[in-house]
Amino acid sequence: MQRAAERDQRDRRDEREKRVKGLHRFLVCAAAVPVMLIATGCSSDSGSDDGAGADDGAQVSSSASASASPSPTVQAAVYKSLPQSCKVLSKKTLEDLVPEAKSGKAGKSDDASTRGSCSWSSLDNNGVKGSQFRWLNVSLLRFDSDVTRGSGEKLAREYYETQVQDARSASGAKNVKSEPVAGAGDEATAVRYDLKKKEGAFKQETVVARVENVVVTLDYNGAGYAGDKTPSADALNKLAQKAIKEAVASVTKANGGDSGSAGTPSSTPSKSASKSPSKSPSASASKAAAGSPSKSASKKS
Repeated sequence: MQRAAERDQRDRRDEREKRVKGLHRFLVCAAAVPVMLIATGCSSDSGSDDGAGADDGAQVSSSASASASPSPTVQAAVYKSLPQSCKVLSKKTLEDLVPEAKSGKAGKSDDASTRGSCSWSSLDNNGVKGSQFRWLNVSLLRFDSDVTRGSGEKLAREYYETQVQDARSASGAKNVKSEPVAGAGDEATAVRYDLKKKEGAFKQETVVARVENVVVTLDYNGAGYAGDKTPSADALNKLAQKAIKEAVASVTKANGGDSGSAGTPSSTPSKSASKSPSKSPSASASKAAAGSPSKSASKKS
């Protein structure tokens, strides 16, 4: 009986221990499950956030790239054509400047809408009483806007300044003087100087004018041959300024503007940009000016 009671107590003790161990394992597992769920949830949220952040970052980067590099633009050139170079001056003006000239000689141009030039020679031969020589050249250069170089007006302004400086520093020039010219486009400068050549003493007038994106350069010189007197610099200057105003007005008129208001065009801005000319028409004009007097004089003297 006693042994049976001891065995019964032992069995109940073992049963309690089993229950306690089972409960402990349950509590441990129950505590572990929320931790796993939380860990899984955090891992899932973190992955989702990383994906959204990457997408958002890509979108921001794309937007920033698009806004940082917009399509380049430049102000369109106002003038898109040029008048015929040999018709920029009236018959009356030509008679005043080069009275013995038969007709103008147009310079070569690969694109008449961007460049042009015309020259006239006049020799009033009075035999033993001497002769009066005159030479006139008008060159026109139009600049289109270019996204890499700038607007046509900017390019024309730079070229205008270069032309004026070249006239002031002409080789062999003496007694150089320059003055602004009013009423000839947006800006204009007249440069005068004396030039000694084997044919005689020359008076040179160079007038450079800019109207919008076009630059007009007028070279005018005169000399007395065979003992005839040297022309008046003031008289040549007055004629040259008259001619430059007329040439500028012709440019404005060719683009639909009022020829009486050379600086106020009404033409439609150019929509296309083209390459700016690499050669200066005034350079060839200067060469012609240097050679024309002696050539014409040798033919008619």
